[in-house]
Amino acid sequence: MDILLLSVAFAVAAICAGLMGFAIQRGATCTVAAMDEVVRKRAFSRLGSMLEASLWVLGGLLIAQAFHALPRMPAGYAVTWSTILGGALLGIGAFVNGACVFGAIARLGSGEWAYLLTPIGFYVGCLTADTVFTVPAPHKLPSDSPVLQASAWLAVIFLVAMIWRIGRALHDARAASPSQDTVAALRHALANHVWSPRGATTVIGITFFFMFVLTGAWAYTDVLAELARGMAANLSARVVLVVALLLGAMLGGYTAGRFRNAGVTVGGVTKCFAGGVLMGWGSLLIPGGNDGLILVGMPLVWPYAWVAFATMCATIGAAQWARQSLASPHEKEAY
Repeated sequence: MDILLLSVAFAVAAICAGLMGFAIQRGATCTVAAMDEVVRKRAFSRLGSMLEASLWVLGGLLIAQAFHALPRMPAGYAVTWSTILGGALLGIGAFVNGACVFGAIARLGSGEWAYLLTPIGFYVGCLTADTVFTVPAPHKLPSDSPVLQASAWLAVIFLVAMIWRIGRALHDARAASPSQDTVAALRHALANHVWSPRGATTVIGITFFFMFVLTGAWAYTDVLAELARGMAANLSARVVLVVALLLGAMLGGYTAGRFRNAGVTVGGVTKCFAGGVLMGWGSLLIPGGNDGLILVGMPLVWPYAWVAFATMCATIGAAQWARQSLASPHEKEAY
């Protein structure tokens, strides 16, 4: 058994993974849903929440860097044609799947068992990518992330902004609470703000940051990709984190009243598997799945992560716009 499994740090990281799964179930984390909101409603609240999660991780990294508490940081990669192609494949795969890798966890946690085929398809995609096309070796950048070179004063600014953000959220929740009891008001704040879509997305950023510091950069799609490539380190420990993530999502689905034990159809299984394969291919070309892009690459201010995520969003948005434009009037009413 890995020594890491026995450490207090890993136990805390596993709890954070469970909380993250719980928050994914309630947060605005699915890129497909975010772009659907953009295309149909011209609204950006979900997309903004996802970017805010990246911002929380960035702020935490700056604070940890100021105290020299960061683990080894992952490398950045050059922006090439494969970055854009990979982002497009991620977008097409998420569109076909009906959810990105974040959304698939939420759907699986709600009892939509067909989405179990999404991570399986993702693994198969990573396993078969070399037989479909030539996957170029990623070109690592020689310099460290700009986050590691930032002034300590920037960490102070982020810390003040975080405290203000939390304080304002609690104040707003307290003002909206009919109870004059402080304890009851705080409970109301926890139930109605922390687990609101935007609040839950913030929880994702915070819990991921603690996992980042305790166990290093971690994303469940990275585990699948490394496993397929025979490069997974501390495999048993990282699998436990994946299990904790799934259990948290299931608990979140059950407590939110979303668990429905949906039946499995051939069509549902096929699209989930196919979407997973496409996202697996895309993740190797970038490299990284959209969970790693949002919570690792983008907070580290790596250009490749921002370009890949923007390409993914644009691809999903274009596919949704095309589907809506080509739909019959009856189908448009369903949208």
